[in-house]
Amino acid sequence: MQNALYVSLSAQIAMDKRLNAVANNVANLSTSGYRAEDTKFTALLAQATKGAVAFASAGDTYISRRAGPTIKTDSPLDVAVQGEAWFAVRGANGPVYTRDGRMTMDALGQLRSLTGQPMLDPGGAPILLDPQAGPPTIGRDGSVSQGINQVGAIGLFTLDPKSTLTRAEPNGVSTSLPAIPVQDFTRTGMVQGYVEGANVNPVLEMTKLITIQRAFESAATLTSETENTFSGAIRSLSPQG
Repeated sequence: MQNALYVSLSAQIAMDKRLNAVANNVANLSTSGYRAEDTKFTALLAQATKGAVAFASAGDTYISRRAGPTIKTDSPLDVAVQGEAWFAVRGANGPVYTRDGRMTMDALGQLRSLTGQPMLDPGGAPILLDPQAGPPTIGRDGSVSQGINQVGAIGLFTLDPKSTLTRAEPNGVSTSLPAIPVQDFTRTGMVQGYVEGANVNPVLEMTKLITIQRAFESAATLTSETENTFSGAIRSLSPQG
């Protein structure tokens, strides 16, 4: 009976973690460049007297690398990534990588993300433009020109497939392995006047919510039934007074 209780409790913990991931995805449906979270579960086997019992782990949350939709804005300071690459901005503890290419230019001409972080060039340095020279032209390779002069370049970086991605608010990631500047722009690049939307499928997330709710209710029912069985067993074994 204890095994049934442990299994149901572990399932509820796992469902709670998955629910948090789904709730975060739904909250960021309209966040540019947001990458959805999901939870990967594994079975933990405990050897019992009559065989192995499978318990649900709490699950590991991971960040999807699937691209979101490209949305036209016609803004000269909006860029969207094409292919498997990321922009870089300067974070408090090092570079943060993002698919959100919405930018602003401050009074000094520095390109910044909408959250105020400096956009970085391929070498990891801030990008300075002439604030009096008008809107920039941004090429597929990230080159930034004003008039006939190239004044900088927006960096694009590839992330190691083995790298663990950690959420860096609001919609960026930090990596466990170094990112590499893109050198070949044949299949990877950026397009000006577009942004990438969130890669969250609202229908799928609502389906997940329903599934989680049903699984949680089933686990809660199993917990209650197991507790009632325990109570009944204790009463039946108690001395009659």
